[in-house]
Amino acid sequence: MSKSKLYSLNSEKVASATNEWLAKRGVTTKQIAELVMFLQKDYYPELTIEECELYVQAVLSKREVQNAVLTGIQLDLLAEEGKLMPPLQEMIENDEGLYGCDEILALSIVNVYGSIGFTNFGYVDKLKPGILKKLNDKEGAQCHTFLDDIIGAIASSASSRIAHRKQAEREGNMDLPLD
Repeated sequence: MSKSKLYSLNSEKVASATNEWLAKRGVTTKQIAELVMFLQKDYYPELTIEECELYVQAVLSKREVQNAVLTGIQLDLLAEEGKLMPPLQEMIENDEGLYGCDEILALSIVNVYGSIGFTNFGYVDKLKPGILKKLNDKEGAQCHTFLDDIIGAIASSASSRIAHRKQAEREGNMDLPLD
């Protein structure tokens, strides 16, 4: 029997691992929600941090997002441990400016949520507010070359979901799914 016939994906296991790995890397859904609030507060002053956190959780429930989180964190961990081959090791370890694969992985998340997510991503990637500033700090032992972009993409995607949802509410179309 081939290996592929034995394999069966466990969606709950993947979702659980995503949340666990984010927590182990020091990132909470509340911190991501704070980024969402930063991006949306001027457009929706009535928005609450709790509402933002619900949107973050909805984004994190998507398989594409979970795949990107798990892949990015794994690459960051391997770089921390010095387990990548040169020159990739040095590029990821130092968050090389011309190495754009970290942004490309993050854009795979944003791509699920449309063009508003892209513009939000570029904005938070440049400013590095909130948890992104901490993750981008190169002083500690941890490497977050992928994770800072992934977190920015999750926040940008949640912001895009909010914008689309609020527009649907204005139009009286409440049948939109939360995911």
